[in-house]
Amino acid sequence: MLGVHIENIGDMAVIECEGRIVRSEAASKLRAAVNSQRDARIIVLDLSEVPAVEGGGLGMLVFLQQWTHDHGIRLNLFNPRHSVRDRLEHASSIREFDIATLNEMMALLARADSRYAPAARLDRVALVGRSGCFDVRISTRRTLAVMGLMDHAC
Repeated sequence: MLGVHIENIGDMAVIECEGRIVRSEAASKLRAAVNSQRDARIIVLDLSEVPAVEGGGLGMLVFLQQWTHDHGIRLNLFNPRHSVRDRLEHASSIREFDIATLNEMMALLARADSRYAPAARLDRVALVGRSGCFDVRISTRRTLAVMGLMDHAC
C-alpha cells in the first residue's frame, strides 16, 4: 500500500511516497496527492522509499508529468532507488523525467527558505560514509529525508 505525506513550503510541495506504485489503487492515491497541489509552482515527488514502480505506476507518472506541464507546474522526481530509476530508463516510450539532484533540491529548499522563512528552515545536512557511498539526510523543520544518493553508483 502506498503512503503519501505532503509538505508545503511556500509555493513548493514535497510529496513523500512510501511503498510500491504498482497497482491502480496506489497510482490513484498518487494522482490525488498531486492534484491536491494545484496552487504549487513546483511539485517534488520524493521516491526515496519507493522500492518498485510498475506498469500502472509508470503510466501514472507519465500522466502526472503531462498534467503538471499543462497546469504550469514543474514536476521533479527526487532520489528514486536503483530499481525505480532502471524502470524509468528502460521504459523507452516514456519521455525523460526531471530527476532533481541533491544540489537542485538544496537550491529549491533554500529558495523556499529565503522566500517563506520561517516556514521552511534548513537545519543541517549530514553526510555519513558507508562503503564508498553516502547516506544523506536533509532536514527542514518539517523533515525531508533522503537516503542513499551519490549518483546511485552504490
